[in-house]
Amino acid sequence: MSERIVMKVGEATVFAKEGQFTDAMPEIVIGSIDGPVGQAFAQMMGQTAGHTRMLAVRDCNQMAKPATMMVPKVTIKNSRTVELLGGVVQSATADAVVDSVAEGVIPKELVDELVIIDLVWLDPNAVKDPNLDMKDLYRTNYEAMKLAISRAMTGKPTADELIANRHKIKHCMYDPEA
Repeated sequence: MSERIVMKVGEATVFAKEGQFTDAMPEIVIGSIDGPVGQAFAQMMGQTAGHTRMLAVRDCNQMAKPATMMVPKVTIKNSRTVELLGGVVQSATADAVVDSVAEGVIPKELVDELVIIDLVWLDPNAVKDPNLDMKDLYRTNYEAMKLAISRAMTGKPTADELIANRHKIKHCMYDPEA
């Protein structure tokens, strides 16, 4: 049997193809149902205005395992946002979780002992775009979730990687030296 997982954290960013607003940036925690992540998961079952939480399901009656709670980082203001988060993004997220189990990244024997909380982001411009590429929205969210899970489960990036890159890598949206 696999070792008990109290809490692992991961994140990833996968960028949209040119001209799309489909960047994906999940931030996740994975942990045991009887630990702090499980407690937070249970407490998040209630709803908060504008930040509707939902389980990641592949389709009706096909909830991903480990159970995964999607929590939007943006305020939901319209049905289009609900449609995108509760359709394409939810599907991509659930598929990434199931495939991570199938590939052994998440131990299969622990799927009923773990939960995942996934903070999801949807570019507000995606909601307004009548030509939004749904396949690219799926791709970015699927790839980013798989990468976030892999990073969480392997402890990436390591402290040594972060220290080595400290003065080589700048935040993509802010350079303190600029």
